[in-house]
Amino acid sequence: MLMEYDYLVFIGRFEPFHNGHAAVARLALSRAKKLIFLVGSADTPRSLRNPWTVAERAVMIQAALEGAGERLLIRPLKDHLYNEAQWIAGVQRTVADAVRADGHAGDAKIGLVGMDKDDSSYYLREFPQWPLVDVQHTETLSATELRRYLFEAGSVDFHGALLMLRGNVPAPVYAMLEAFRKSGPAYAQLVAEYQFIEQYKAAWKDAPYAPTFVTTDAVVVHSGHVLLVRRRAEPGKGLWALPGGFVGQQQGLLDSCLRELREETRLKIPAPVLKGSLKGQHVFDHPERSQRGRTITHAFHFDFPAGELPAVRGGDDADKARWIPVSEALDMGPKLYEDHLHILEFFLGRG
Repeated sequence: MLMEYDYLVFIGRFEPFHNGHAAVARLALSRAKKLIFLVGSADTPRSLRNPWTVAERAVMIQAALEGAGERLLIRPLKDHLYNEAQWIAGVQRTVADAVRADGHAGDAKIGLVGMDKDDSSYYLREFPQWPLVDVQHTETLSATELRRYLFEAGSVDFHGALLMLRGNVPAPVYAMLEAFRKSGPAYAQLVAEYQFIEQYKAAWKDAPYAPTFVTTDAVVVHSGHVLLVRRRAEPGKGLWALPGGFVGQQQGLLDSCLRELREETRLKIPAPVLKGSLKGQHVFDHPERSQRGRTITHAFHFDFPAGELPAVRGGDDADKARWIPVSEALDMGPKLYEDHLHILEFFLGRG
């Protein structure tokens, strides 16, 4: 059968790969010789929004589309929350590399496949060089709803949640979800985080307006090292993070940042010296940056080019504080909390 495209590109997080995704993929395989999956949110820690690694999601895709074999090209795609141009370039570069590695010349006919359903599908219009194969919406629960049922299966309505999962994902994916649910620490930690977030949101449910939280984060760079803390509790228990926290009711942003920095790291550099080393500041406000709800953080970048690293130790919400080489910190994606890798990249040059 003559195919309309050499390659169709399917961009998504696939958390998890569900019946709607499978329907899009099957249509794409009927119109293209090969299907390139770009699996987003690569190199991120396990979280309620991103419970599975790229490798795990690739297995879901391959199992659900058994028989497609070499017609599937699955590649990781990193997020760039605060630099859309970087993300677009990443998509273009990854597709070009996949086509080249597949042995095809530069004249390949490439298209983009997806469901242009709402504002979240804006990215489908970011690549005018690729014709869009717009797939009609298929009847299935969203990945967000399916993740909720997965975590409820570990806490509340066990049988009902599993039935909803079984009815909305391909059978091989359901088997993988069951194995993940029974695997132990990773699932148990996510269930604990889910319960914490649900209780957190319940405490604010009677507010007249959905709350917007304001926080600060400190990016302290000293002699080629950045100061990170390891989180003591949910959310993000065990992940490394920038020192920071909620803005004090009687404090300005910078003073709140310095207070949190001191409480979480016991850093002894005097406040006037820190203020004198302030190199930059920026607001980070991606709507989905925090599972707790709308949270806007003001990050302050303090820079000390040289000198012996000051002593630090964990305190308050941090069980450890440590100076980590900048090059190492920028490679800690799966171990860094929320969008803190993107904040580091913004200030330290990679983003």
